[in-house]
Amino acid sequence: MIRSVGVAIKAGEPQALSAARELRKWLQQRDVEVCFDAEAAAAAGESGLARSALANHCDLITVLGGDGTFLSVAREVGGRRVPLLGVNLGTLGFLTEVSLDEVEGTLERILAGELRLQSRMRLAVRLERGGAIEHEYIALNDAVITKGAVSRLIDLEARADGSLVTTYHADGLIVATPTGSTAYSLSAGGPILLPDVNALLLTPICPHTLTQRPLVLPDRMRLEISVIRPREEVQLTVDGQETAPLAEGDRVWVERSDHPIYTVEGHDHSRFDVLRHKLRWGQR
Repeated sequence: MIRSVGVAIKAGEPQALSAARELRKWLQQRDVEVCFDAEAAAAAGESGLARSALANHCDLITVLGGDGTFLSVAREVGGRRVPLLGVNLGTLGFLTEVSLDEVEGTLERILAGELRLQSRMRLAVRLERGGAIEHEYIALNDAVITKGAVSRLIDLEARADGSLVTTYHADGLIVATPTGSTAYSLSAGGPILLPDVNALLLTPICPHTLTQRPLVLPDRMRLEISVIRPREEVQLTVDGQETAPLAEGDRVWVERSDHPIYTVEGHDHSRFDVLRHKLRWGQR
């Protein structure tokens, strides 16, 4: 049963704050407690909760914004099992699939006990330097290793469960989840995977050898990516929001996380309906 709903918004977005206020009013009329995140509360001149606290306190978190806001909230959720409902405010979004026009009807069904959840795998990402783990991350979309602004290519050795895959001479390399297959990996020529496919996606960015194509691997595999003789700045970026510089000899370990994220399937559209709408398939 949903007794408490958290509301997280895209900071600095007036439409998001207006929608949050309307949503709070609608929920309170149905005797549901509403908690704003710090961003929404600050914009409204009120006190709110950190997003990590929302995840501990609420039965559902509604995210008003775009995919970037959704990714930020998902990171703060960590390993907690609170479901997320993404509400799109008008831009292209694969994670925020519900429109403002649909949100009340979606919540009506949720409050009536018709909660449909999609479990989406995430990545456990670890940066190893000198034999010690320097940083650990959890990613919903992807972990990306890229070169700096200078136009030279970089060399990255990729291994899967200890076996050499190849050495990529490229602008970079993307390790994506099925959810992340419609993000940076898609722009780099990777395939689209449905969220319930159990796989890891390895997509090189502009490889020097054109036969080095995107590779779909079983999600049970553990990937090891090593930086070889960097001639310039190289960095690791997780979900497009967290970054760390990489040096020669650094290793990035990527595997399926033990902590999936749960998203609300808010409408009766099929996954193909969403893809056709978002990517404008079939339109001339």
